[in-house]
Amino acid sequence: MKKILLLALGACALNAANAQFKGMLEKATQQVAKKDTAKAASGNPLGKIVSAATGGSASGLSNEDIISGLKEALAVGTTNGANKLSAVDGFFKDAALKILMPAEAQKVEKTLRGMGMGKQVDQAILSMNRAAEDATKSAAPIFLNAIKGITIQDGFNILKGNETAATTFLKDRTQAQLTAAFRPVIEEALKKVDATKYWNTLFTNYNRFSAQKVNPDLTAYVTEKALFGIFTKVGEEEARIRKDPMARTSDILKKVFGK
Repeated sequence: MKKILLLALGACALNAANAQFKGMLEKATQQVAKKDTAKAASGNPLGKIVSAATGGSASGLSNEDIISGLKEALAVGTTNGANKLSAVDGFFKDAALKILMPAEAQKVEKTLRGMGMGKQVDQAILSMNRAAEDATKSAAPIFLNAIKGITIQDGFNILKGNETAATTFLKDRTQAQLTAAFRPVIEEALKKVDATKYWNTLFTNYNRFSAQKVNPDLTAYVTEKALFGIFTKVGEEEARIRKDPMARTSDILKKVFGK
């Protein structure tokens, strides 16, 4: 009987020790998690916002603040990006985004310039860029419509992403719609600025002297380049808002991105 009692007391003591150890382990795990959260926040311009929203610090930011700030940042970024590219020379005088001849036509371009048709080549290039600038005017409403549908979960995923995570989100949500909207606009713009005429003139003349005929889809090519340009510019605007206090032009941007 005495032996059974001793065994029972030993079991109780062991359970108590296990419970105490488990409590200490959980406490230590929580402390490590808090340190990891703080460390992540210090290395990410938006990490502090995420940490605040998940209880990492008392910043006074609500979920509504965060989503409102994110939507505002996207609205500003997309509007600024679209406005810059839709202006005259928005594409044409941007060294990084200027639309040049397609790769398969660059040999043709060199040959035509050598034949004294440099002016026509320059007109064809200018007309492609003018078409992209004209089409970009229709981008902002499509972006703004996608921004309205951002959820809290979308917001946190974007905030925890890299400096162009919001642009990537918009690209995934809008690229198909933008392509469908841009193509007819670009096709019409190419006609309006005589791009089709210049293109046809260039390649009609080239094809007279070459056994390898060139006839790429000009509208599809310019549409692709226009979309690349606008997402590049929107990404630049997003990164600027994340990093530069001067780019935060409203109270909600200052409140959210200044934390």
